[in-house]
Formats: sequence, structure tokens, C-alpha cells
Amino acid sequence: MTPHIAEADHWALDTASLSTPHAVRPEGRKPLVCVRHVSKQFGNGTLAVRDVNLSLGTGEFVSLLGPSGCGKSTLLRMIAGLGAPSTGTIEWPTTSHDAAGKPQRDLGFVFQDPTLMPWASALANVMMPLTLKGIRKSEARERAAAMLALVGLAGFENSYPRELSGGMKMRVSIARGLVLRPKILLMDEPFAALDEITRHRLNDDLLELWWKEKFTAVFVTHSVFESVYLSKRIVVMAARPGRVMADLDVDAPYPRDELFRTSPEYAHLCRVVSGKLKEAIGS
Repeated sequence: MTPHIAEADHWALDTASLSTPHAVRPEGRKPLVCVRHVSKQFGNGTLAVRDVNLSLGTGEFVSLLGPSGCGKSTLLRMIAGLGAPSTGTIEWPTTSHDAAGKPQRDLGFVFQDPTLMPWASALANVMMPLTLKGIRKSEARERAAAMLALVGLAGFENSYPRELSGGMKMRVSIARGLVLRPKILLMDEPFAALDEITRHRLNDDLLELWWKEKFTAVFVTHSVFESVYLSKRIVVMAARPGRVMADLDVDAPYPRDELFRTSPEYAHLCRVVSGKLKEAIGS
């Protein structure tokens, strides 16, 4: 049974139900992704991730929280298929497979850096995944323009990355990650380099987008405050090697806004999660 933050006069951690570090979280329905006993050792001998078990369900917003070097990004990249586990498996129970038996991962990926093509407009950057899928140009333009509007960039279709602020470039990156309407959006500290005001605004916009589009979100962060504000679940990781130390439910209602961010309940949740993170760092 996993730790649970339950709604009461104040949300409180049920410490009697703390999970073991290696427990696979049960889901009410078949999970989209199952990470089973996954470890990753690099060629230089560094053990980046050790025996991680995790499942990701439909429509969840899950944050991977931990200090630098705890394997959050390594785990995210393995889920995306950008790296293979040294041991263990990453299963996609509900997805189709190609002729070689490999899962056709239905996902989008947003990197910490927007990674936009500098010579291409915002519209052309968002069109890229559609073009690679062979979708005809007129449809690709229409879908990309609609996605830019959804992330608040209507009117900036013809702008180039050099003409956009850091927050606007990240919006383009998110639009590109979602333009194929994936089941899962993986985000690797996408707002880490942004100022606090822009970060708060993008947190709000991301939650609104997640709520509308109903995708599963997996969000890497080292910010307790960000993870509590965004998430339904927070997976706390420890470093050297990276491993799961706690899996917490955040039972605070959506939509969340500035009233929640400044509430005693939010402050209490942040203290609870911060305590778990300190335990993980000291382990």
C-alpha cells in the first residue's frame, strides 16, 4: 500500500501505509506503462538507477522528484525508449507493436531545453512530428496552428525562436510534444531555467492543458513546491544509485490556482513532501 495524502481539515500523510522502496503501485485499471525492476549501469561503471518499479495510469499527473544525480532523467529517457535498461523491463501493456515486436510508444517528450530548430518558424517546429508521420501539409499546418493556439501562441505562428522569450519557446516545445495527441507526455525539468513568475504561469497553463487533453503527464523536477502544485502523485527518488523511496498521493482537488498555492493546505503538503525528500537524500 502506498503512502497517501488524504483530504481532511488539513491533508495529512498516512505514515502507517508507507510503501517499501520497491513496491509496484497498484492501479484501478490496466496501466499504460509498467517499469519492472529496472536498473541502468553506464559504461564507466556508474549505477544510475537501481531496481525501480513504477506504473503509470491513464490520466495521471506524476512528478519524479529528487536531487540532482538521482536518475530521474535517466529513468524518463528509458521510458521514452531513448535508452535501454541494463536489467529489468519497461512494458506498454495497452499499446500496439511493430513487426519486430517492439512497442509503438504513444508519447511526446519535452526536454529541459526547448530544442527548437532555429531556422524554422514556431509553426514549422510544431509541424515537424506531423511531417515525419507523413501527414499532408495542409492538415499538418492546421493541426499545428490549433496546438499553438491551445498553448496560448495564436498570432506567433510565423515567429522564429530568436524572436520568442524563454517561456514562449517552451510553449512551442510543449505544443510540438502534444501535436500528435499522445497518451503520455514526458517532461524533463522543462521550466527549470525560467524565472519564477514565468514558471508559475506555465505551471498553471500546463495543468489547464492536461485537464483539457486528458493525457498522462510524467514531470521531472527537483522542486518540492512545483511537484505538489502540479501532481496527483509524487515519486520521491534517492541518489547514488537512483531508486524510489516513496510514492505519494496528493489528494488535493483540481483545478488548482493561486488560492491553493497560498493556502495552509499547500504549505502543509510541501512540508510533508520536503520531509520525505530529506529522508531520501539522507538515505
